[in-house]
Amino acid sequence: MPPFAELSSRSKKATLRITGGKDATLQRSGRRGAPTLPGIRCPNFVDARIETLRFAALMKTSTFRIVPLSTEVAEAAQRAAESGTPDHAILIADSPCSYPCRHCLRWAQPGERVILFPYSSIPPGHPYSEIGPIFVHAERCQRYSATDEYPADFRNGRAFRAYDANYNMIDAEIVNGREPEEVIERLFRNPKTAFVDTRSVSRGCFTFRIQRPNFVDASARVSA
Repeated sequence: MPPFAELSSRSKKATLRITGGKDATLQRSGRRGAPTLPGIRCPNFVDARIETLRFAALMKTSTFRIVPLSTEVAEAAQRAAESGTPDHAILIADSPCSYPCRHCLRWAQPGERVILFPYSSIPPGHPYSEIGPIFVHAERCQRYSATDEYPADFRNGRAFRAYDANYNMIDAEIVNGREPEEVIERLFRNPKTAFVDTRSVSRGCFTFRIQRPNFVDASARVSA
């Protein structure tokens, strides 16, 4: 059995007890409560990993929730495409990261059929209203249900737009190179932020919405 190390604190020093061996004295590091062995440093990646886990935990609280496209909208698009509606085109995915389904929040894989159709994430009658193209699977897929977790397929290549309760854009940030949870936390520090829309950083297309739990969006078709 390999040696087993045990630490016990004693004022300004700590004792490292190794079973079957001798006691060794440790001096505490400059940071309070963190004893170290001579010549051994605490690697920076440990702190980075702790920070990553902290931000990942933010999405598992009731502070905000992920809102994918509603099943009602997805099924209406499927019916329109099958009936030959001109602005609902059926395409075949030919690359693994080019056709994001807004309903299941996964990339359509090569060979899968998708529907390209116009969608308005901000309802008409507001200055920031707009219509843009989005994809959904042509066949039925399960709506994204892990609403307390940020979708794994879209951690990069996204831009966040923050809106108030009157659908006015009040802030925006690009996520690339940072943890999405960190950016969302910052945007929701502003009490005027009612929801955040996630969009493609390159094409600008709507991907999904992030809301405060108490925000009621009566006119948007994003939520079921």
